[in-house]
Amino acid sequence: MQKDFKILFIGDIVGRCGRNVVEKFLTDNNKKSEYDFIIANVENASHGFGLTKKNYEELKSYGIDCMTSGNHIWDKKDILSYIDEAEILIRPYNYHKSTLGVGYRIFDNVIVINLLGKTFMPPIDCPFVALEELMTNLKSSVGLGDKIIIVDFHAEATAEKQCFARYAFDLGVSAVLGTHTHVPTADESILNGHAYISDVGFCGSKAGVIGMDYQASLRRLVTSINERFDVEMTPPYVLNACEILFSGNCAKSIKRVSFEYNEQGERESED
Repeated sequence: MQKDFKILFIGDIVGRCGRNVVEKFLTDNNKKSEYDFIIANVENASHGFGLTKKNYEELKSYGIDCMTSGNHIWDKKDILSYIDEAEILIRPYNYHKSTLGVGYRIFDNVIVINLLGKTFMPPIDCPFVALEELMTNLKSSVGLGDKIIIVDFHAEATAEKQCFARYAFDLGVSAVLGTHTHVPTADESILNGHAYISDVGFCGSKAGVIGMDYQASLRRLVTSINERFDVEMTPPYVLNACEILFSGNCAKSIKRVSFEYNEQGERESED
């Protein structure tokens, strides 16, 4: 009898407090032993914007098997110096083919794909077309067999996410997990053996505005003047994630995971 396979997908990690709550959950709380494969979105992991090499190595040490990203992946410029050597990190696949890094990775029995949406997002190649081309190439080059195919769809609009998921399922994708809005949705579902949620949520301070300082967010919204955002460091910190159970490449269940950590963190610096 085939053993069930349990995947944990961690929502957008925001700054140091986001990294700290992930560490607390996976290592101090010893949860990583409960999962066969762990994925995390890391595009906001370094001071809220981008990912430094130091933080990449830090998160990798917690037991994360694959890191996805989004439109902020390029915000820390040292990403350009190490992304090609970062063996578990992916950037959105629908950037131009000349872009550094890769948009998907193949593991033993899991394929992880990262794509950006189009609605209210920076100009990007069409994710629908990009996924269809990629799935065709994967079927002919490596064969899919019973591999579990996970798509992190980093997008703004719920309607686009839902439509994309149905399209992806028709192409053979096992799960579409939405990221980017940092607000967990309550629409986790299984559709004919495929798992979906519009947004997994985030890891960071509950006192902020999607993880960022409230006062800076308020000034920007009231004045319409661009304001420097800093990561909110006030506890409690929350980890939002989804746990998906598979039999072969068929999703049996999906459930939201929420974990809170109430220890004060230090103010994050740019380093």
